[in-house]
Amino acid sequence: MGAYKYMEELYKKKQSDLLRFLLRIRCWQFRQLAAIHRASRPTRPDKARRLGYKNKQGICIYRTRVKRGGRKRPVAKGICYGKPKTSGVNQLKFQRPSSPSPRSVLDGPAVVSVS
Repeated sequence: MGAYKYMEELYKKKQSDLLRFLLRIRCWQFRQLAAIHRASRPTRPDKARRLGYKNKQGICIYRTRVKRGGRKRPVAKGICYGKPKTSGVNQLKFQRPSSPSPRSVLDGPAVVSVS
């Protein structure tokens, strides 16, 4: 079993003592860094290589923080006017527009007909 396969098997057991300790230390370490910073190497080289990463000149990795949670209503001081039904701020779910926008049409599967 090679090194990459060993790492893959290790990450499958997330409740193991070793991985729990490693993730806790990394979580603390990442919180001490800036919100966007350049990483010298990928955290998981096995996963990065499967996604197409090659360790060569000209390829760089940046790590960034991502906000957790869903959509928050952009209102001042959390005050929503109107009926109580529309007064929510935090537990909103992203609703896709009912009419297809040009962007969503372009993102869909392309159909090519040759005649």
